[in-house]
Amino acid sequence: MVDRYSDAPDVVAHPPLIFGAGLLLGWAIQRLHAWPFLPHTWRRPVATVLLLGGLVGLAGLVTFLRAQTSPNPRRPAARLVTGGPYRFTRNPMYLGFTFLYLGASAWMNSLWPVLLLPVVLIVMQRGVIAREEAYLERRFGAEYRAYRGRVRRWL
Repeated sequence: MVDRYSDAPDVVAHPPLIFGAGLLLGWAIQRLHAWPFLPHTWRRPVATVLLLGGLVGLAGLVTFLRAQTSPNPRRPAARLVTGGPYRFTRNPMYLGFTFLYLGASAWMNSLWPVLLLPVVLIVMQRGVIAREEAYLERRFGAEYRAYRGRVRRWL
């Protein structure tokens, strides 16, 4: 019997769990030792702008669903998605998660999650993105290499 996940990137964890773990750890540290980073009057406007930036992730998800391929990195890719926000960034969903993470940090006015964000992004880069990129190159070959050559990973 063929494992339906054998033709998929071997990611270390689902991306929302990685971002969520960093945010929750930062929130827990904040509860023990508060460390705000924004003036009180800036908290909501900055958070709102960042949270709205997270919509790029939703646009990426919708584009994947319209292309009839799974956004789950543990499932095979049905096709290479290069339209919508994928014309500008190879990772709009992860970019969206980053904006949401920063927006939540601003809403809590907690510097701790912001300080943990580089760790989250390193885990994402090494444990998810690098593995997905290697998988996409194996799966789509020259088509993926051409796409990678014309579209940046983030922005």
